[in-house]
Amino acid sequence: MSDQPKSPLDDAPEEVKLAVDLIYLLESNDIDPETALQAIKIVQNDLENKLNNK
Repeated sequence: MSDQPKSPLDDAPEEVKLAVDLIYLLESNDIDPETALQAIKIVQNDLENKLNNK
């Protein structure tokens, strides 16, 4: 067993873990918030299309 302390994210829902990862990715790459929001809208549309075409 690992000696590392348990993170509060360990028990978080998958969507929360993904959101935290995405926020970290955007912030660590110094992405402009407006650009990020525009990109997120494109990603949302793409994912919604995939769900609708199942």
